[in-house]
Amino acid sequence: MGSTNVIIGPALVVAMVAAVLVAAGVARATGLGTARQTVVAAVRATLQLGVVSLLIGAIVASFWFSTAFVGVMLVVAARTGGKRMTDDRSGWWAALPIALAPLPVVGGLVLGGVVPPTGIAVIPMAGILIGGTMTASAQAGRRALDELEARRGEVEAALSLGLLPRDAAMLVAKGSAAQALVPPMDQTRTVGLVTLPGAFVGMLLGGATPVEAGAVQLLVLVMLLAVATVAVAVTVELVCRGLVRRTGEPAQIVTERAHYRIGTNSSSNKPELSAGLGSPSTM
Repeated sequence: MGSTNVIIGPALVVAMVAAVLVAAGVARATGLGTARQTVVAAVRATLQLGVVSLLIGAIVASFWFSTAFVGVMLVVAARTGGKRMTDDRSGWWAALPIALAPLPVVGGLVLGGVVPPTGIAVIPMAGILIGGTMTASAQAGRRALDELEARRGEVEAALSLGLLPRDAAMLVAKGSAAQALVPPMDQTRTVGLVTLPGAFVGMLLGGATPVEAGAVQLLVLVMLLAVATVAVAVTVELVCRGLVRRTGEPAQIVTERAHYRIGTNSSSNKPELSAGLGSPSTM
């Protein structure tokens, strides 16, 4: 058993395969439509963790390898988050909220002496924060786009009252998009009472004292909440300015939101819903 709390052996393989089959089976039986994605996600996780487990020693031993690995994290997170928001190529704008907060935060923690400047410390911290912003921005983007489609009439009503397109879209989108912050908030509020997160358990297994493990876990949680909040705010801004949009989205909806960004109505504060306004792809 060693120093871990999981016995590595055939029973572990059976348990994991059974869990995947249960998830896929329930999804298929209930028509959730996620059976295939469940299996694919499990297979990818197995392969990716296997490769990382073999290479992590060499990666954390080199500053440049560690930096490159964080870069790979960002690229994969941006692609995944963007795809969750939209099938349109504008989804690559997801790279902005995903990278905007985690990189400065990790850099600040290292420069401030909170986190040692070593790969074994920086990579896990960067991975947790980047993963958190990926999830938060993807959920916020999807919710915001869904709301703008479902409540288009409310956006048009706000425009008729003289609001700028960005402001009209923001009134509709921000409330729903803010729900993306519920998971990190609940995780922070219930830590120690409902769950013992991975960083805490991992440090205990690694020989740290409970106080040290608790301090690190608290740091991770509050930093995760901070970067997720920034990511959601930036994502909503991108959607409401028409930079992130849906494939095949009606031209008028895109035009209404893009109008604020391209500044075609400089002579008046009231928006014009003319179809002749510039495309949001013009940047």
